[in-house]
Amino acid sequence: MEFEPWMLLVFPLFFGMGWLAARIDIKQLLSESSALPRSYFQGLNFLLNEQQDKAIEAFIEVVKVDPQTIELHFALGSLFRRRGEVDRAIRMHLNLVERADLEQDKKQQAIFELAQDYLKAGILDRAESLFQELQTTPYAKAALDFLLELYQKEKEWLKAIDVTQRLAAVSGQPHGKEAAFFYCELAAAEMSRQQMEAARVHLEQALEMNPQAARATMMLGDQENAAQHYADAITIWKRIESQNPQYLPLVAERLLQAYRQTGRADTGITLLQGYLDKYPSLDLMNVLFDALLQRDGAEAAYKLVRNELQRNPSLLGLDKLLEARLLEDSSANRADVEMVKNLVHQRTRTLAMYRCTSCGFKARQFYWHCPACHGWETYLPRRSEENGVTI
Repeated sequence: MEFEPWMLLVFPLFFGMGWLAARIDIKQLLSESSALPRSYFQGLNFLLNEQQDKAIEAFIEVVKVDPQTIELHFALGSLFRRRGEVDRAIRMHLNLVERADLEQDKKQQAIFELAQDYLKAGILDRAESLFQELQTTPYAKAALDFLLELYQKEKEWLKAIDVTQRLAAVSGQPHGKEAAFFYCELAAAEMSRQQMEAARVHLEQALEMNPQAARATMMLGDQENAAQHYADAITIWKRIESQNPQYLPLVAERLLQAYRQTGRADTGITLLQGYLDKYPSLDLMNVLFDALLQRDGAEAAYKLVRNELQRNPSLLGLDKLLEARLLEDSSANRADVEMVKNLVHQRTRTLAMYRCTSCGFKARQFYWHCPACHGWETYLPRRSEENGVTI
């Protein structure tokens, strides 16, 4: 493109337009800034210098001087709640809710914030009432999420199930997995009261909500086992393989005992050996180790552990191998083997724990509901070392 003389006139024009726009923006900014109280800028300065207490006092002064600073009310209330000063947050948000001149969308926001204040303060009935009030507002899904949290804390499982259904309708996302766990909790409560038929109904409802609910299947098998219907219990527990085979180790000992009750211990051992071949697991190996030790002696148990260790090397497997060796070793080297066994065992204590995949909380027993983060089915039914977690 060739240079044209008229282009010399365009550059000053563009420059002038840019200068004029900047002047207009600066004037507008200065006008808005001058309308803000001095305490506002003091509060910002305190925040920048991480002096939160002084910042709060400065912002409170702004609110007193200019009650129309709605967003500042919300910011202060949220800050109070995060700092644990729930009473001040409640007063701040309650003041907004009671204002007759507040726009509808701002009032809904104030109700939502106030409900969270009540939840944080443990005033659960008021929190529940306000969250329910928001069901026809843009805050419906968030309010339902909080209601679900609230009902789980209170162990109100039927209400929690109702919320999962409403959440599914609002969000379009399935919540059958959570509902199945709530039905299992209802079933557990009924079983503790020896109301077995009511428990069975809840467990069947759990499987309707989530056909892959291994916990419900385990509990149904437990019911049959308690009633001494051992063959039925075996049939039910075996369904776990098609649901999620990683949960088979949790019922391995129960399966073996049920087979023994029916006089088919060898069949049970063969079944568990097949599971171990397809789904390697330290817990499965331990159950089989004890079974072979009892039936065939130390040598057979040792061979099982050695073969499994060759296939899936692990420190926990080595610990079991050394245990098996000690059972049949009566030589002068026994003391050395025992010393190595004790050293390895000390190193594997943390590797033998279950671990929450959500928060990392470790425990020696398996939990369906994490006691730390309260997540459902966040524990894998495998030991930490099997999940790649090292010491």
